[in-house]
Amino acid sequence: MRLAPPVPMPGRLVRTERLTLVPPGKENLPDLIRLKADPRVFELMLHGTRSEERTREELEDDIEFWQVRGYGTWCVYLTATGEFLGIAGLMERPDGRGVALRFALWPECRGKGYAREAARAGLEFGHRVGLARIIAVAWVENVASRSVLRDIGMVECDSFTYRGRQMVVHESIRGG
Repeated sequence: MRLAPPVPMPGRLVRTERLTLVPPGKENLPDLIRLKADPRVFELMLHGTRSEERTREELEDDIEFWQVRGYGTWCVYLTATGEFLGIAGLMERPDGRGVALRFALWPECRGKGYAREAARAGLEFGHRVGLARIIAVAWVENVASRSVLRDIGMVECDSFTYRGRQMVVHESIRGG
């Protein structure tokens, strides 16, 4: 757990009623290694759990993505305590489907609305910075994530099979 999240450049920090979303920096590597290696969190994510080296590479990519695009993935903290809860944000999908909303929080966060709050903040930020269409992809059996996506206004628009699993694509169109 990390207390007192670092303060990023203005305009990139997002605050909600209970959460603070901060673009990642190298100081977040230990938390990210734990999160991304945990199968309870990352088993259902694209490419599954990550090694320490892969997490390090992804962090470097995340930092660069923010610099180039002006949006990306945030580290999510509980504002009241500074506790690291997970990640949420926007990334270009490697399969060419577009910019996707993603979120991955510790299982202990379930049932508290943190994923919904972080996902909504990421979606709103993306549309505010000019993204006309944002997608999200969830395994058809991942009822909790699909519920979050519906609750924040995303609608099902497509599906595909990945690693033998049926995946559902949701989308949000700015102004739609």
